[in-house]
Amino acid sequence: MRENFNLELESLTEGIIKMGNLVEESFTNATKVLLNGDKNLAEQNIEDDKKIDQQMKDIETLCLRLLLSQQPVAHDLRFISASLKMVSDLERIGDQCADISEIVLTLSNKNASPVQLSTIPLMIEKIGQMISQSVDAFILKDVTMAKDVCCVDDIIDRAFTESKKELIESIRSSSANADNVIDSFMIAKYLERIGDHAVNVARWAIFEETGSRIIPKQV
Repeated sequence: MRENFNLELESLTEGIIKMGNLVEESFTNATKVLLNGDKNLAEQNIEDDKKIDQQMKDIETLCLRLLLSQQPVAHDLRFISASLKMVSDLERIGDQCADISEIVLTLSNKNASPVQLSTIPLMIEKIGQMISQSVDAFILKDVTMAKDVCCVDDIIDRAFTESKKELIESIRSSSANADNVIDSFMIAKYLERIGDHAVNVARWAIFEETGSRIIPKQV
């Protein structure tokens, strides 16, 4: 019985790794679309979001079956419960990557492009690292790595604040029309939210090991 349970836990881990890879690929593609305006890649990324949705459903089904049939306790229970929660954050990242692709595609169809913000390259770099490291922290049960992900969120928040200032200035200088500014703001907001979801994944990694999602303040 325990051997079968361990095999199913391994299947759960493999499922999370697969979903993490799909989400990382979606973010990479969304950022390529944002930087290059590739319409074909945008359409592909929007369509590929269905794969992420299906992977989440498969993981949720497995988690619920393990909870109901095996009645796990202690660390196993935390791992399954945390997995059930964190895949929702991964799925939301996939949704927001598709949303970014859709905005760029819509602008491209109007022969327009997002406002060029100085903060975007930094946000892309840091958020990409956050997604990868948060999933790794969950799989490797690495609390230190998870805490590092949470610390980067302040950088993303500051970059988003700076993005808003740049967009306001672009309106004042009449260098961009209102619709374009709104779309660009939404892109920056989606990036900021993706960072938040990566932090949530990291917090579930901390919960899996410690039983708490609260990160102790450094003294």
